[in-house]
Amino acid sequence: MQTLLEALSRDHYPNPPATSAQIAEAEARLGWRLDADLRAFYLHCDGATLFRRRPDAKYRILSLSEIERARVRMRGEDDDSMGAATWYTLLYCQDSDFVLVDVAQPDGPYPLLDAFHETYPLHVRQIARTFQELLQRALRIGNKLFWLRD
Repeated sequence: MQTLLEALSRDHYPNPPATSAQIAEAEARLGWRLDADLRAFYLHCDGATLFRRRPDAKYRILSLSEIERARVRMRGEDDDSMGAATWYTLLYCQDSDFVLVDVAQPDGPYPLLDAFHETYPLHVRQIARTFQELLQRALRIGNKLFWLRD
C-alpha cells in the first residue's frame, strides 16, 4: 500500500492527510471502522483525484466528510429497497456514478462495488476485493474505469 500511496502523491492530486481525530469522527458518524487499506489512505490523504484535477476527474476518491450511505446519496432514501445498509459511497466517477465500499464484514477487508446510477441498486457488482486492489488496478490502467468494457 505504501508504494501506491507514494505514486499517488507523486503523480496525482491528493488532499492533505486526515487527522486521527477526523478518522475517529468519521467512524463514529458512519457507524463502522475503516479497514487497514482505507485507514492508510486517509492518514496519507483525505481524498484525492487521479489523473486529472476536479471537475474533470473520473476517479475522485471522496474525503471522509463526503462518504455516506449509498442509498441515501444515490436515491435519497434510507430504505432497504434502495440498497444494502452496508454500502457506502467511496469514489465518485462523474455523472452520479460511484464505487461503493461494502462494510458488511466487520473490520474488513472491504470489497468495492460498481454502482451505475441508472441501474442502482438492482445491478451492483464487485470490482475489487480491497481498496488496495482498486487503487493498484486504477493506477496501472490509466484514466479509464478498468471495470468497464470498451
